[in-house]
Amino acid sequence: MLVSRPSIRPDIASRVVVYSRADCHLCDEARAVVAAVCADAGETWQEIDIDAEPSLVERYGEYVPVVEVDGVQQAFWRVDAARLARRLARPPGGKKKT
Repeated sequence: MLVSRPSIRPDIASRVVVYSRADCHLCDEARAVVAAVCADAGETWQEIDIDAEPSLVERYGEYVPVVEVDGVQQAFWRVDAARLARRLARPPGGKKKT
């Protein structure tokens, strides 16, 4: 399920954001997938520890890791590398390249 919400972090410049927390094995796996896919796509990414902000803990709770591209949630818990790569092949804004 894709979820588009107004960004609560307008200071984020990267297209890809991983919301995670410490001591989370799924976060470790997601980080590796995101790092590899972003490197292949030439994109930067940022990681945000949800435990540093109560509003993020309230928003994401136990659903970490959460991966967003261009402010749209693409995955939680497990990240599909092929799906993420397809999404990054589109320009910002989500329209497919023609």
